Amino acid sequence: MKTLNKIFLLGFIISLMSCEDAYEIDQPGRLTVEATFETVDDLQLGLLGVYDRLDATPEIALSANFTDEISIGFDSGGQGILLYNFQLNAASAAASTFWTKNYFGLNAANRVLEAAELIEPEPGQEDQYNSIVGQTRALRAYMHFELLTYFSTDLKDDSALGVILMDYVPGIDELKMRNTNGEVFNVIESDLEFASNNIDPSLGDVTFFTRDAVKALQARIAAFRGEYDVVETITEDLLTTYNIADANTYASMFLDDPQLVGETIFKLERAIGDNYDGQGSTGSVAAGGWAGAVFAFVDSTIDGSPYFEMSRSLFELYDPNGVRRFVNLDPSSVIFPAPGGSPIPTEDILVIRKYPGGGQPLLNDLQIFRAAEMHLLLAEAKAYQGAFVEVQNLIQELRTARADAATVDEPTTTAEALGLILEERRKEFSFEGHRYRDLKRIGPDASGPSASVDRADNDCLPNGGNCTLEPTDYRFTLPLPIVEFNANPDLRQQQNPGY
Repeated sequence: MKTLNKIFLLGFIISLMSCEDAYEIDQPGRLTVEATFETVDDLQLGLLGVYDRLDATPEIALSANFTDEISIGFDSGGQGILLYNFQLNAASAAASTFWTKNYFGLNAANRVLEAAELIEPEPGQEDQYNSIVGQTRALRAYMHFELLTYFSTDLKDDSALGVILMDYVPGIDELKMRNTNGEVFNVIESDLEFASNNIDPSLGDVTFFTRDAVKALQARIAAFRGEYDVVETITEDLLTTYNIADANTYASMFLDDPQLVGETIFKLERAIGDNYDGQGSTGSVAAGGWAGAVFAFVDSTIDGSPYFEMSRSLFELYDPNGVRRFVNLDPSSVIFPAPGGSPIPTEDILVIRKYPGGGQPLLNDLQIFRAAEMHLLLAEAKAYQGAFVEVQNLIQELRTARADAATVDEPTTTAEALGLILEERRKEFSFEGHRYRDLKRIGPDASGPSASVDRADNDCLPNGGNCTLEPTDYRFTLPLPIVEFNANPDLRQQQNPGY
């Protein structure tokens, strides 16, 4: 996906989606689906518009702010303090952001799929047409799954309440209740099966949903569902193609070499002048814009007004000479030499560097699926199988690739093995939007400090005193948002527990 396409798409998609949502009357000159989409090339533009709906900065913001990835920065003006103190309710930005962004995206995907039914591809365009539909259905599956991970209490339970299934373009006055997980997963699985069979097998650009990206999504879904035989099969297959990056390649992936694929399976491309080239909502899960602006106002140095800093508990997990500390901690940081940090904030300023940007400070591509996740999902499958030596070896292999000198002891229980995996995921995917859902997914089965929210006293005591939270807490499932209740009041009956 190229930058010029993204710039063009903003006006295109707004015009595409505004008319039918605004009025039900048939106005002269109205832009109908038939008029908007006339050719396969039009469908391709519509698909690019669906891609442009994808954004991971809200995931990054929620996971960092709510768990144990950040501390309140020395340049904070109060940003994120409520979420840092675990305050979540139906009016929170977290609830409305994840709900609306995914349903807006689903609406865009369904409009493309609806239009595709009206188009007859020209001879020789059938494969392109099928690939467009396959990618669109893969994106629809991805967004439905994202909703489930945040709003369903238990993805392993098919009878539990899921989200509102949206596999068509609804009428403007249509009000729906939540479907079960099983009903939503049936559509997700159907979409991914179609995508696997129809996406162009030669498509290798990691900014598109390739067949391998479909496999990676299936592996992640299987982990949330507790289907570890599926996890094992898919991850072993992908890891024959995608190797864990060495230390230098890993560093380049995040220090913004836009041409470097490294271990990436799927990422969201960000470029100067696109729809995400801007600061976004700082200190809010709404986020958007530059990924680095989730943590700082200006740039990723100590002079860049960091309102969030790296948490001391996370900092102390990194090997001082490892590449993960090099990537995540800016060299301008002030590091207090003693464990636990300092009660004086200016003596311990741990500046987050994960998204320094290239030509535009703080603007980076966003990793969605990469080999390290598949590697640790495989370790997770082995942990649940009781294959603890293999868990030890897989974690050690990743640490060695990251120039981490710490050796891994063989775990003796599943809980201990999962605790080690959570610690490794905490280091590997810090500031990438995983920690919140990692704790929800496997925290209850794990042991050790990384199996719950784990904040250093010098970070949390001066900022509300909320230093830990168990992964079984109801707040690891988001509330349905009040913005939905305003339009659909009956849905209040299906609010998640605790809210």
